[in-house]
Amino acid sequence: MTEFDLSHLIIVAVGMLLAGGIIGLAIGRSTSPQSKATETLKEELEQLKEEQRDYQHEVAEHFAETADLVNNMNQSYKAVHEHLANSALKLSNPDISRQILEAGTSQPALESQAMGELQEQPKDWAPKNPGDKGTLSEDFGLEKHGTAEPEESEAKEEEKA
Repeated sequence: MTEFDLSHLIIVAVGMLLAGGIIGLAIGRSTSPQSKATETLKEELEQLKEEQRDYQHEVAEHFAETADLVNNMNQSYKAVHEHLANSALKLSNPDISRQILEAGTSQPALESQAMGELQEQPKDWAPKNPGDKGTLSEDFGLEKHGTAEPEESEAKEEEKA
């Protein structure tokens, strides 16, 4: 019977040793500086994400308010111009009032282009004279040094003399 009791005792001891090791490992990991640093980094990351969301929201609000203010400014400009035009009709001669009205109805360059007055599109190539080599030619910009044709070298010698 001692054999049976001894084997049970060994099994229980090994089980307790494993359980203690697992519990000690879990406690060690939860209190280690690395786990604390990881938690700190996670908290900082969440805080930075929240700050970024707030910043993006502020930027969106800024541009929306700017668009409203510009729109209000345009409306005010139109109201001032209409007031001046109406006052000019009442208070001055017809030539001045006609000039003010024409100035107020003139379209900016971008609007006139959109209305059909399209300009020529820019070219994505450089114009060249007939007979010239294009920039995509294999020998464009290359000069032959020392391998000039005999006729060319004779012509150069004659020029020197």
